[in-house]
Amino acid sequence: QVQLVESGGGLVQAGGSLNLSCAASGRTLRNYAMGWFRQAPGKEREFVAAISWRGSSIYYSDSVKGRFTISRDNAKNTVYLQMNSLKPEDTAVYYCARARSVARTTGQYNYWGQGTQVTVSS
Repeated sequence: QVQLVESGGGLVQAGGSLNLSCAASGRTLRNYAMGWFRQAPGKEREFVAAISWRGSSIYYSDSVKGRFTISRDNAKNTVYLQMNSLKPEDTAVYYCARARSVARTTGQYNYWGQGTQVTVSS
């Protein structure tokens, strides 16, 4: 069993930055891909970014490409999402999740954190 805990969310003005963290406990993230998803009120959960175990494969959604950066520190069992040039449409609850291999779909992920709220004001 693995527990994932997100942190780093908050309220920021448009154009600002936030750095989200996802810390794993219980079991390591060794050999697992990690992803970030987000869900805005009234909308489905959507893919944001994903990274393979060694960081050799990284995917981004078109909406965040060039603004967000996913990274991981396997020694710390932690995954990060650096978010720059934030826009009001980035407002959502952000979730991290674990998968066997890097993927863009929620069904490929079997462990999820509780989420952290990100609110971007205009």
